[in-house]
Amino acid sequence: MATAMAPRPLKLCCFRQVQHTRYRPALVPCGGTLPYLKHRFRVSCSGGEKWESSEVLVERGATGGLPAIDELEKDEEEEEEEGERWWLKGLPQRYKLIGATSLAFVICNMDKVNLSVAIIPMSHQFGWNSSTAGLVQSSFFWGYALSQLPGGWLAKIFGGRKVLEVGVLTWSLATAVVPMAAGFMPGLVLSRVLVGIGEGVSPSAATDLIARSIPMEERSRAVAIVFGGLSVGSVLGLLLAPTIIQNYGWESVFYVFGLVGIIWCLIFELVKEGQSLVNIEELFNINGNMSSKESLDTSLKEIGSSLKEVPWKAFFKSKAVWAMIYAHFCGSWGHYTCLSWLPTFFSEELNLNLTEAAWVSILPSLGSIIITSIAAPFADNLISNGVETTKVRKICQTIAFLSPAFFMALSSLDLGLPPWEIVAFLTSGLALSSFALSGLYCTHQDISREYASILLGITNTVGAIPGILGVALTGYLLDSTHSWSLSLFAPSIFFYLTGTVIWLLFASSEPQTFTD
Repeated sequence: MATAMAPRPLKLCCFRQVQHTRYRPALVPCGGTLPYLKHRFRVSCSGGEKWESSEVLVERGATGGLPAIDELEKDEEEEEEEGERWWLKGLPQRYKLIGATSLAFVICNMDKVNLSVAIIPMSHQFGWNSSTAGLVQSSFFWGYALSQLPGGWLAKIFGGRKVLEVGVLTWSLATAVVPMAAGFMPGLVLSRVLVGIGEGVSPSAATDLIARSIPMEERSRAVAIVFGGLSVGSVLGLLLAPTIIQNYGWESVFYVFGLVGIIWCLIFELVKEGQSLVNIEELFNINGNMSSKESLDTSLKEIGSSLKEVPWKAFFKSKAVWAMIYAHFCGSWGHYTCLSWLPTFFSEELNLNLTEAAWVSILPSLGSIIITSIAAPFADNLISNGVETTKVRKICQTIAFLSPAFFMALSSLDLGLPPWEIVAFLTSGLALSSFALSGLYCTHQDISREYASILLGITNTVGAIPGILGVALTGYLLDSTHSWSLSLFAPSIFFYLTGTVIWLLFASSEPQTFTD
């Protein structure tokens, strides 16, 4: 008579903190010792020598140990059926994640462009000239630049989802306090700096989510959907802001837009709390074998050593990284200066009122939405059909740079063009610049999924400099020359052209190990 086999113990070791879509972050076992959870967790380990190992023996099916596999799967199926709404049933988790992130980016640009409309009545009320208005608008980018690298590092440690949530809450609260600080210039500047800090961590958080969740053949579309939310936010912001300002005063637009972001955060929290969350430490009774002090010490050591483990020297030895840095700078110069000054340009050059100028300013963003829906499938299809990824990224980014340069040149020349033709040219050029979402903005994930968020933090830090210098410099040059061609268009054309040359020479999407 065969004897019953004793339950096989599971050896758990090398714990680390991870982020998961259903379970709260917890100290979980590393490796393949829990095969029935491999579809739930992505656990990585930097090597046993870098961790304080704590071995735990858990009896499969024993009292107080792991639940039976069939019971666990049954509970998970019931949980999904009860917790998932009918319109989300069957939708892959990565699509839900991308949709929520895109919505956050919509709110992001609503809070960014509201000042470009409100600056007109604010300047009249407080007696600001173009230089002062440029200073106020550029203050956003001070915080935006400062938060890029910290945002990338935090996303790598805590996960993009949590960093994004904190970022949305920060910029929304800071937006809501702008009217209270407007009469005191240092307070106004500080509030906009805080908006920039909150929004500055978001690109790295989104890049981390995409790099870890989306396969290569879907990446262009994922990036386009997420960052395309910025164009939708610009459209909504420029459509809603003038009406709100004219009916309720310029202060109201900051209260309303700030409230939208706070509501997003509350709903996001309710969604997470509404799910059946399980603390994996409790599930496996790990806390009984590993003291809270040991757990805390391990987590702190991981966080403290993670920054040292980033191969900074290897990043800056790579020609591809330098190409990304300069391309990001060049693209941001044209984008940020136009985003900040186009409503004023249209108001003065076309003699439009506040609402008309804002509505004309949405045309480039509307065009960007259309172009993005074309460019992303175009790039993904080329890659799926075997075209080299680097070649695809170079094609897309070249279109993104040369198109606005060409149309800005036509707009700046004294050709006697009717004003509405200038609007059409600028709309076409800036819309085609959205090809960058399938060019530069995919390259960070292409060359390193592990360090994608940090790489974007590096390039976005440099890319924020035009927001600080370019926006303020445009106002200064406008006061000095009274020429939109010299102050707004000429610098952008220069950077678009030089950016194209550097990108074609040195850009690459080949995966890199980045070992110092």
